[in-house]
Amino acid sequence: MKRQKILVIEDEPDILEVIEYNLARDGFRVVTARDGDAGLRLARAELPDAVVLDLMLPGIDGLEICRRLRADDVTRTLPIVMVTAKGEEADIVVGLGIGADDYLTKPFSPRELVARVRAVLRRAQPQAARTGDDRLEFAGLVIDRARHEVLVRGDPVTFTPTELRLLHFLGAHPGRVLTRDQLLSRAIGEHAVVLDRNIDVHVRSIRKKLGAERERLETVRGVGYRFRDDQD
Repeated sequence: MKRQKILVIEDEPDILEVIEYNLARDGFRVVTARDGDAGLRLARAELPDAVVLDLMLPGIDGLEICRRLRADDVTRTLPIVMVTAKGEEADIVVGLGIGADDYLTKPFSPRELVARVRAVLRRAQPQAARTGDDRLEFAGLVIDRARHEVLVRGDPVTFTPTELRLLHFLGAHPGRVLTRDQLLSRAIGEHAVVLDRNIDVHVRSIRKKLGAERERLETVRGVGYRFRDDQD
């Protein structure tokens, strides 16, 4: 079985060594970079299965790397786990808002990091056996989880793995109000950053990408969100 490749972009040698050791011990191939410029080059050259990205880096910082990876057709769907000493909620919201799939603050448990990496990889991979539930079709909107494809009025739109999982989960329960806790546990996964704002940021990004179909995601104040299928 092919070992999955993880790119780790981290400038602190001790932390980089710990991350590299634990990922390798868990069966991953690990590629490393200690500054933003080298990390961005490696991401495009190596095309890893996932990226562990520090926020504060020499040269290009982690937020800018994330933006550039998401803007590139080749790398825009790469799962990204941000690792940083910044633990304030505002920083987490910024990281998630520009496309990070998960967020881990220093100091962290190596076991937790490996679990987070495995979680984003699992969310990014299509199901081995496709079922009818993988493809949801509405007038003007198609959500295909197995093919990692979303069509908005016939045009393909790129979503991050986390965004696609969340949109598919909402679309699979049309008309039902889903709380943020339900979305965190069922759509994002058990190893996600547990913050209400996590869901809000992802929904805001999904709405922007849905364009003319954005009204399908309805905010239920004080509770959560509902997917509307009455626009068909």
